[in-house]
Amino acid sequence: MEFNANLLLPEIFQLVIVLALFLHSVTKSPTSGRNFSPLLPLAACAGLAAAGCSLGAGGLLFWGSYKIDGLSQFFKFAVALGFAVAVLNAASQPTLEPEKRADYFLLLALSALGLMCLASAVELVTIFLALELSSYSLYALIPLRGRDPRAAEAGIKYILFGAAATALSLFGLAYILAGQHSSYLADLTARPWTWAEAPVGIIGLTLFMAGFFYKLALFPFHFWAPDVYDGASNETAAYAATVPKLGAVVILIRLAAMLKPGLQVTTILAILGAASMTFGNLAALTQQDIKRMLGYSSVAHAGYVMVGLVAASASGLAAAGFYSLIYVLMNLTCFWVICRLSTDGRNLQLSDLNGLYRRAPFLAFVLAVAALALVGLPPTAGFMGKLFLLSAAWNRGYNWLVVVAALNTAISIYYYLNLIRHAYTVEADADAAAPPPGGALWGGVLAGLLLLLGAVPAPVFRWAEAAGRQLMP
Repeated sequence: MEFNANLLLPEIFQLVIVLALFLHSVTKSPTSGRNFSPLLPLAACAGLAAAGCSLGAGGLLFWGSYKIDGLSQFFKFAVALGFAVAVLNAASQPTLEPEKRADYFLLLALSALGLMCLASAVELVTIFLALELSSYSLYALIPLRGRDPRAAEAGIKYILFGAAATALSLFGLAYILAGQHSSYLADLTARPWTWAEAPVGIIGLTLFMAGFFYKLALFPFHFWAPDVYDGASNETAAYAATVPKLGAVVILIRLAAMLKPGLQVTTILAILGAASMTFGNLAALTQQDIKRMLGYSSVAHAGYVMVGLVAASASGLAAAGFYSLIYVLMNLTCFWVICRLSTDGRNLQLSDLNGLYRRAPFLAFVLAVAALALVGLPPTAGFMGKLFLLSAAWNRGYNWLVVVAALNTAISIYYYLNLIRHAYTVEADADAAAPPPGGALWGGVLAGLLLLLGAVPAPVFRWAEAAGRQLMP
């Protein structure tokens, strides 16, 4: 197909941001660390507009390895949205030295670029390279938290576990090539995926998915998440806990489109999803550190995404895509409040939320909306996301998984509503200070989106469903 630069508008715009930050990083003076700060959020919002303008584009580039379709554009828009919120959130990061700010945002932008490339990759080697582009940036981003030794520990853990997951994916890629003789997803869709007909391919696909299970923090590849979120700065954890998972979900959706209910790989996904939901929610019950609680929460939400994938239908894939977008919004909203309250960059405990309704009533409201959405209660988008997931998976051969998901939702009520309990029913100490003003506008926008998508989810879900039908009519 003839090359058309208009098809790559989100990637090109993100690349321009990366190059601009790179030039600033290599040419800045020691006192110019903040010069770009007012411009970068504007550039990120303009990138979000560019991603919106590319909706509906379609085509095949680079010898069939890079596909522009409804699914890719949906996730590029979600990545651009997450990047814009992350930039706004980290604009005044207290634990980052001024001379490292340009480098920090460069790594952030480079990771988002890799995730955008991942959304369109439809060839296994291309997928692997895009995954590594997004991952290497995070390897350097996680330890940037002043001189806190916990950040160095988190960075080392993320690198070592990431290297192990990468090795598993490469090993699986070799097995897929040996067993199915192709690395293009279009060809692999037509191949058999049963243990009787393609045992080597089944082993390879399971191992290849392991790298994306790691990014998604799916059990048993979850063990890095609580420690990394705990050690990274609040602003970095907000990004690492949300946006990279979009890249994992979009590839798992493309791979799940090759499967059918009842296949061995599909059953493995269902078992891992059930284990991830149960372990993540039970582990989160005992946490007092809010970021560690959200780390185990992310393990549970990875299991919820599996419910849509094992449905192996257009509505199931659409539900998984819709829920991943909602998950990003829910967690970014929660982290937005954490970053506004932690003015010195320290990790917050549940007790730090005591009396928040008196000290900062609007932040308490935003936190309450985020917590209700994470539980999956109406009238928030989290409720509609879980409803779509459970409805898509019912009568698809995994009704037991739907029951497990419903039970785990009930378990999660305790620790999510514990956030609201501390904010509204427990009085603060006499010396508890009110957070500085500012940040209410964007926090209100995020909370408003969660309520709006809870009341009117149809336009976004239809967009996701149209993308799912392109993969699985």
